[in-house]
Amino acid sequence: MTSLTPEALNVSRETFARLEIFVDLLKKWTPRINLVSKATLDNPWDRHIRDSLQVLAAAEGTTGPWVDLGSGGGLPGLVIALCQAEDRPVTLIESDTRKATFLRTVLRETNTKATVIAERIETAPPQSAAIVSARALAPLPKLLEYSARHLRPDGLALLPKGITWEKEVAAAKKAFSFQCDSIKSETQDGAVILRVGAISRV
Repeated sequence: MTSLTPEALNVSRETFARLEIFVDLLKKWTPRINLVSKATLDNPWDRHIRDSLQVLAAAEGTTGPWVDLGSGGGLPGLVIALCQAEDRPVTLIESDTRKATFLRTVLRETNTKATVIAERIETAPPQSAAIVSARALAPLPKLLEYSARHLRPDGLALLPKGITWEKEVAAAKKAFSFQCDSIKSETQDGAVILRVGAISRV
């Protein structure tokens, strides 16, 4: 159990209960299939839940389908689904069948509606998403390639990045044209969430 409260996370009690189930399952499954670093399980609410919720906050004012790429242990996509599934469709793309099984298990145990696609990002059918997210998946140039496949023309990519984010943006500009804003991370010094739109190849 956590000492955090629903009010501290700015979520409903129902959502908080679903997040507690998710954290419990994350702790149980990670030793078997390496969903997240075991070291982060000492403080999963800060390292994973709050980190994912700030991605959701970065989408404020948007509507339409949300697609999470390379969902792995469900971060941030499964957290988004647990918080937003009643408001917008959420799709999780994860090629590892064991991790896809974990995602489906959490959805079932929390009675949450979302779609899990157990295929590679580059071969899954284009999703025409309003929002695409991806955490700790690939360098920014590759993420923009993936995002361009699955976003609708006016869609937005929300991409958490670490302290080298400016170098990744510079590298991506060699292959892509895009608009990009950065939002300072609340959970890691020097990290940001990139809000990227209007993606096209140079």
